[in-house]
Amino acid sequence: MSTNNQSAPPEFLAKMAALLGEEFYQFAQSYGEETAVGLRVNTLKLSAADFSTLSPFALKAVGAHEPDGFLVTDESRPGSHPYHAAGLYYLQEPSAMVVGGFVDAQPGELVLDLAAAPGGKATHLAAAMQRRGLLVANDVHTGRARLLGENLERWGATNALITSAEPEHLAAQFGPIFDRVLVDAPCSGEGMFRKSGPFEWSKGMVLACSRRQTAVLHTAAQLVKPGGRLVYATCTFSPEEDEAVIARFLREFPQFELIDPPRFAGFGAGRPSWVDSSLADDNLQKCVRLWPHQFPGEGHFVAVMQRVDNVRPQGFWKPLGSKPPGRKELAVWRAFADEVLQTEFAEERLLLVNGRLYLLPELALETGKLHLIRYGLLLGEIRKGHFRPDHALALALKPEAVALSANFAADSDEIAAYWQGLDIANAGPDGWLLVSVDGFVLGWGKRVNGRLKNHYPRGLRWHRDWRKE
Repeated sequence: MSTNNQSAPPEFLAKMAALLGEEFYQFAQSYGEETAVGLRVNTLKLSAADFSTLSPFALKAVGAHEPDGFLVTDESRPGSHPYHAAGLYYLQEPSAMVVGGFVDAQPGELVLDLAAAPGGKATHLAAAMQRRGLLVANDVHTGRARLLGENLERWGATNALITSAEPEHLAAQFGPIFDRVLVDAPCSGEGMFRKSGPFEWSKGMVLACSRRQTAVLHTAAQLVKPGGRLVYATCTFSPEEDEAVIARFLREFPQFELIDPPRFAGFGAGRPSWVDSSLADDNLQKCVRLWPHQFPGEGHFVAVMQRVDNVRPQGFWKPLGSKPPGRKELAVWRAFADEVLQTEFAEERLLLVNGRLYLLPELALETGKLHLIRYGLLLGEIRKGHFRPDHALALALKPEAVALSANFAADSDEIAAYWQGLDIANAGPDGWLLVSVDGFVLGWGKRVNGRLKNHYPRGLRWHRDWRKE
């Protein structure tokens, strides 16, 4: 069986032909089709129904499994629109949306995304948690963890602890305390061939990934509390990285059992016959496979497991012991809050670090020597005699949460200029204000003598008119 498409290595296609048999023809044909553009609405800021009414893009519901997800069906570029900068949606590969739904994070819980960058699944969890509880979002690579922080900032997540740590360091610090743990495992990325084109791939790489995935999953098991949920996901098709990893894990950790998650159109079952006979278990059918020839996405494997023992954990989570700001610093913050804000922040949750003022989540854990990227909401910087609000605070607020605001249409000259970092003529009283696009906050400005001074972060500015993209 052959295909004219050259986006996947021949050795990989030969392997899939041997696994899929008659089904391989449809699989191979999918590599000649266009990839789908997925978009998941940020329900911390608006409902999916409201966004579908507001959207300048042609949309189609991604499916009943994800009510906040859509496919973009025209030639629009949603990543180049100010709505994206305002955090109204996350551009996410459609099959990846399934994973966050399977985690089923609830408000008030302790949730861990162990390999969270760049943040697609972490933003999904944050929306489900509704700013309550604590989301620990981690990535071992510091640069990627900072990108994760930027995406959660744009999302308006206020209850996140962002770390850059090895999984075993997290396990040593926290222990089995989490209600939900997601392992979006580093993999050989076979599901990305159609989207990204051919890249280095070999059977040796698959086996190396399998060994690393096994080690990470074993560590993740040490972080799940009794009764908690552990979700394992890859964007690859090789059973060595999928069913075989889960089969070995369940053999070594009998306190975990596979859950059979809800099934929707296009959800395929796990393949027990694809693993060594010594590991084969019919329960592996409870895993979910998303295939590009059956589902509007590039492909995923997901296993949902629950810890079923009731052994009392050795340790319990420790609340963060933090020192509040001093009187002088607190006075600077209060002066800003009284003048600018129409909402209150709990002063007992304020944390001052190197001149930066944070609002900690209601549920905050002691972090020991973990490398922290951000903890909670960065309110801004306390400088000599004044407070400078941070972009993260703006994106966590609604226009009505401040005394002054300026709202412009998405296609207006004002938004085009503001996004480029330019000042704008704008009459009204002087002071800090929120700049909004169609009622959704884009960032800070400061009005002085009829001019709106631009405080949009330099690194985020769009140095051309987005309307001409």
